[in-house]
Amino acid sequence: MSDAIVKVENLRKTFREEEVLKGITCEFSRGKTHAVIGNNGSGKSVFFKCVCGFIEPTKGHIIVGGKEIGKDIDFPESVGVIIERPGFLPNLSGYRNLQLLANIRNAITQDQVKEAIRKVGLDPSSKKAVAKYSLGMKQRLGIAQAIMEDPDILILDEPFNGLDKEGVKEIRELIGELKKAGKTIMLTSHNSEDIKLLADDVWEMDGGRLERIE
Repeated sequence: MSDAIVKVENLRKTFREEEVLKGITCEFSRGKTHAVIGNNGSGKSVFFKCVCGFIEPTKGHIIVGGKEIGKDIDFPESVGVIIERPGFLPNLSGYRNLQLLANIRNAITQDQVKEAIRKVGLDPSSKKAVAKYSLGMKQRLGIAQAIMEDPDILILDEPFNGLDKEGVKEIRELIGELKKAGKTIMLTSHNSEDIKLLADDVWEMDGGRLERIE
């Protein structure tokens, strides 16, 4: 029996005349950390967005947790996501932003929201508006949003963007803890050290094709 939690079959995505994803077939195992590397524009973010249900594939099948995206469900269940720059309401604090997002599903308590903010090295009691956050602080808040509902799968597109040296160290440690807790993690990073420290396997996206290289 396969332990794959994410299965992708012949995934293709075309924007106007350009085919961005070219027949990707792959599986990602439950409880492992999977790195996807590749140059900017290679299709990594589009691939992650398809897996999350944010973009509808032109062809192919994506099955997450045994359910097909776009057929059985619109969005995968129990997935935390950070893709590109997180969008928050600029005039509200970090805690208030996450509280509003948590209220949508009403699946976690205020204390759990605060705990997620602490885990990424931010202060949940701070009244500072997100508009005054540094890029690194916004990135930390985006990671807090991804982890706050304790999802089974984390999809992290460049989670270390905007972080200083200490921030990178802290978020690497956090991802390591999530890995130990049995989470399935899919991530991208331009830093080979991140990949070396965190990934169980490595996939390369090149020209819209995905191939396992390690």
